[in-house]
Amino acid sequence: MSTDSKKANNTLGLTFAALLLRLWLGVRAIQTGIEKFAGVNMSEKPIEVDGEVYDANLTEAASSKGYALDNYHGIPESMEANFAQEPLMMGWALKIYGGILGPVLIILGLTILLGVASRVSLFLLGLVYISLTWGLILIKQDAGIAWLGIHMVLIAMALNWANHNRFCLLKKW
Repeated sequence: MSTDSKKANNTLGLTFAALLLRLWLGVRAIQTGIEKFAGVNMSEKPIEVDGEVYDANLTEAASSKGYALDNYHGIPESMEANFAQEPLMMGWALKIYGGILGPVLIILGLTILLGVASRVSLFLLGLVYISLTWGLILIKQDAGIAWLGIHMVLIAMALNWANHNRFCLLKKW
């Protein structure tokens, strides 16, 4: 195999690697942002036997997941109480952060997925993950910190392979 052929194969592999990593990080950010709008709808219905209500007082509970603006929680309620007890966490800043976190994740995910200023978008997503890491450090959520550390490695890899990112808009950025 010639040197030029090996270089072309390596370049193609790095191009695909950059694309796949960009797609993964973009989809991950978008879906994480969308999940901030998720809620559970609970309903109870009487139990039927052969199409007839068995007993009006005997019901089964059913839940379904739904997405709506009214369901939005940038910061999960279970963590919000923990953050409120932290002296380094300012309440007013936490409200602002919780209000913008979902939309920021969706926007950054879209820009990364579409390749709009990929380097800047990846860098900003890294800053978001650093801010999330800081919050998890405060409330001692070591598993979440480790997951975010893996995401940071993936972002660093994507930035390292940015020169091989052929399918993007605003390639310079």
